[in-house]
Amino acid sequence: MDDDSQPYDEDDLLVRARQGDLSAFDGLITRHREKIYMQICFMVHNAEDALDLTQETFIRAWKSLARFDGKVPFLAWIRRIATNASIDLCRRRKRRPQTELELGPMRIDAASRTTPSTGEVPGSGLDRAEIRRRIDAALVTLSPDHRAIIILREIEELSYEEIALHLGCSQGTVMSRLFHARKKLQTQLTDLHEEF
Repeated sequence: MDDDSQPYDEDDLLVRARQGDLSAFDGLITRHREKIYMQICFMVHNAEDALDLTQETFIRAWKSLARFDGKVPFLAWIRRIATNASIDLCRRRKRRPQTELELGPMRIDAASRTTPSTGEVPGSGLDRAEIRRRIDAALVTLSPDHRAIIILREIEELSYEEIALHLGCSQGTVMSRLFHARKKLQTQLTDLHEEF
């Protein structure tokens, strides 16, 4: 469902949700669940973990909604929760995440409005599996903080300002982390760059 076809605008839904209206909160997360799932999926490289973290993100958001002050857009706020949950998972793992994106068939209750659809999987449009494996392998070598910056900038195409809002840091920190992350990826993928 497109944002335009939804019966209430986001501000109205947010006001109602903050008053405890669960259906209004459901309307909010329905608008953003695909973006949140995709972001988490790129961070953790595992479809099941991404589904779990998406649900966890929405639960955390519901529990914290009274503290949402509206200084940043709702999507920026919920992306920050998703990013923090993803980074926490990556840090809890005693090893690096898998080198390939493990996305298999998802068994989802179709009635669940908080669960992302099983539409196109991140990266599924790539024709060259080897290039994809190399890029995935390079991404997982980045720290969770650097991986988050790369995903938000290069995949989600957010501005420095938006990334700073999502992560709760300065634009200078965003630029610095992005520079270092790109440098590391460039070093690891030099031979791929030379082929093109």
